[in-house]
Amino acid sequence: MSLRIVVTVKYVPDATGDRHFAEDLTVDRDDVDGLLSELDEYAVEQALQISENSDDDVEITVLTVGPEDAKDALRKALSMGADKAVHIEDDDLHGTDAIGTSLVLAKAIEKAGYDLVISGMSSTDGSMGVVPALLAERLGVPQVTLLSEVSVEDGTVKGRRDGDAASEQLEAALPAVVSVTDQSGEARYPSFKGIMAAKKKPVQSWDLSDLDIDADEVGLENAWTKVDSAAERPARTAGTIVKDEGEGGRQLAEFLASQKFI
Repeated sequence: MSLRIVVTVKYVPDATGDRHFAEDLTVDRDDVDGLLSELDEYAVEQALQISENSDDDVEITVLTVGPEDAKDALRKALSMGADKAVHIEDDDLHGTDAIGTSLVLAKAIEKAGYDLVISGMSSTDGSMGVVPALLAERLGVPQVTLLSEVSVEDGTVKGRRDGDAASEQLEAALPAVVSVTDQSGEARYPSFKGIMAAKKKPVQSWDLSDLDIDADEVGLENAWTKVDSAAERPARTAGTIVKDEGEGGRQLAEFLASQKFI
């Protein structure tokens, strides 16, 4: 038997960089370095662990939607051990929100072929965490989200979801969509051998026409959510210094009360 796993990943701006908006209030990606979203590394890791623990033939495809530089995210996943990659790039995708992205991903997943889709719990830039559920709805398959542990056995995906007060054991028949949290296991570092092997692994490039998607279904003008306004964060100011000359305690209490800390 064979198991086809598709891992959705995202190329995101480096959180340590100087990020800001472009004139159309989308993130200016040309002025900041990008990388594979850290939370998606956990999804890649879980796919690799399923493959290593399976008696079936497992094929892992990593899939991303983004500009030309998004291939860097795919190369990182390939160097970790994924088998092949698919890159969706089209100028009409600029400004696409989560609803539109889920449409593109779903069409690409169907075209690639799958038994199991694995996603990170959310992206590190948008942090919405809704795409896995949207994917499951569009694909018409079960979703088992926010898993700290995941495995596949006899056509069933199983996992543990940890809450504040209890843990749940969940399962769903394949095909299915799952998302994993940052508690699912530390992602491996690509080895030198893996980095060299990644250069020979296939990376397919598709656009909207390959997926039979019209431009008026995606893009900033057709987004369900968008940024209306933005302002730069105010510069940090010097803190308030309280000199204790017998009244320090009272002054500190008044300051905390004025800031509604107490």
